[in-house]
Amino acid sequence: MSLLDTFLAKIIRNGTLTVTDHKGQVSRVGTPTEGYPDIAIRLADAKVAREVVMKPELGGGEAYMDHRLIVGNDDIMGLLSLLRLNSSWERGGGIEDARWTSRVWGKIAGKLDRWNWNAKSKRNVAHHYDLDDRLYDLFLDENRQYSCGYFTDPANSLDQAQRNKMAHIAAKLDLRPGMRVLDIGCGWGGMAFYLNKHYDVDVVGITLSEEQIKYARADAAKRSVADRVTFELIDYREVTGQFDRIVSVGMFEHVGPPHYHTFFRKCRELMTDDGVMLLHTIGRMGWPGTTDAWASKYIFPGGYAPALSEITDASERQNLIQTDCETWRLHYAYTLRHWYARVMEKRPEIEAIYDARFFRMWQFYLAGCTSAFEHGVLCVYQLQYAKDRRVLPLTRDYMAAAEFKLREA
Repeated sequence: MSLLDTFLAKIIRNGTLTVTDHKGQVSRVGTPTEGYPDIAIRLADAKVAREVVMKPELGGGEAYMDHRLIVGNDDIMGLLSLLRLNSSWERGGGIEDARWTSRVWGKIAGKLDRWNWNAKSKRNVAHHYDLDDRLYDLFLDENRQYSCGYFTDPANSLDQAQRNKMAHIAAKLDLRPGMRVLDIGCGWGGMAFYLNKHYDVDVVGITLSEEQIKYARADAAKRSVADRVTFELIDYREVTGQFDRIVSVGMFEHVGPPHYHTFFRKCRELMTDDGVMLLHTIGRMGWPGTTDAWASKYIFPGGYAPALSEITDASERQNLIQTDCETWRLHYAYTLRHWYARVMEKRPEIEAIYDARFFRMWQFYLAGCTSAFEHGVLCVYQLQYAKDRRVLPLTRDYMAAAEFKLREA
């Protein structure tokens, strides 16, 4: 049995993985099991096996991008699901390099990578969010929501789930006409436009993406709301003024643990005394961890999904009251399945914009995230904060009432 077979046999017990090496020799690990996929892969050269064993995420991801690790029927989603299913979080598992030196170095490198000072933050944002606009148009919804949708029914369309998400968040903000809202990490402006339209509020959206700010400003002009929905290319640490409400969706993942205290201190400073904040972020169930090396290198440099304890520790130290906490367990998995299907459908267009290697990178990214939300450590947290315990209604009933009205509208 080869070193790769030994490595895979420790991971895959249910379902099967058939491996054909570069010499044409075939081996198989696992046992056919209902609910587990049967996957076949082929290794194009002798180095792939060593790279996968030494650095599973980075080595495997790069070999797939380079078309040196070839998956039968192009089913990278099935391969990564097979691996995660055999080591699901609920059963205490986690697919990590078992070597002590790799674990220690991974933690050290991860901590260094998360020091997101201002200039580095802008570079990290540009790496992912300043990609060609045409790419995002090919797989996102009608409002360009590049974050988790909210599925009141797994059968919801992507557009419906994203509208549900905006209604869910708006309801938690307890908005009233004339309020001033800050949207930290505003993306292409969808949330800002939604809040202005449904609640008659003024919104300031901030981002570090040159492409997003260009798109959002043009859209504001097109909608004739540029006087009430404005966008600034600025780091959250440099914002000034006072806001009745703060919303941040899908941005906290880029803050980095060394800056959590700064983030919440700044938010408290920007909130009026009766202010309310809603933080929506990818998180990890259980204890703090690290971002895998492949994602850090190719997708989200400086990115990290925090444990709830890390968020809570930082917010408590700034005297912010956590007035509500909600954990979304499967909503992002449903969202990613929609994105993945659209990306697969638009493969020729994406390869025309970039190339085949970029497509495989994006495919690996979406498939990996899907398996992590379905079977791994990832989830989404929505946390509501206030400075004053008396600001919000006594019970959560107001959220449901407001959300119902928005959905009806």
